[in-house]
Amino acid sequence: MNVDPVQEWINLADQDEASARFLAGMHPMPLEVICFHCQQAVEKTLKAVLANNGLEIPRIHDLLELLDLVVALSPAFASLEPHLLGLNDFAVVVRYPSHVPLEEQDAMKALEATQAVRKELSALL
Repeated sequence: MNVDPVQEWINLADQDEASARFLAGMHPMPLEVICFHCQQAVEKTLKAVLANNGLEIPRIHDLLELLDLVVALSPAFASLEPHLLGLNDFAVVVRYPSHVPLEEQDAMKALEATQAVRKELSALL
């Protein structure tokens, strides 16, 4: 069975975003887990764009580094940087103790940013 790597990245991103949205319905909300899944959904969507353009997928989690690679393909996507700045730290920081405490509004902003970024990037998929 031949699996399309672009579709694999998209499917994984969809699962992360769906998980974050599901968890947002819990009370209390698992804020760190929601934010982590949002970061992951965006990371995997950026990697889908790279795969769709025949580029090697770097084993990194830094959204800004991945965005640089996407911007090299299409400079208009540089406008996504403010969204990514808010999500970037969620790859690692929220998985360790002693991070800055999150509030519900942080998780909701992460969900909104995720949806906006993925919608924009869909133009390249």
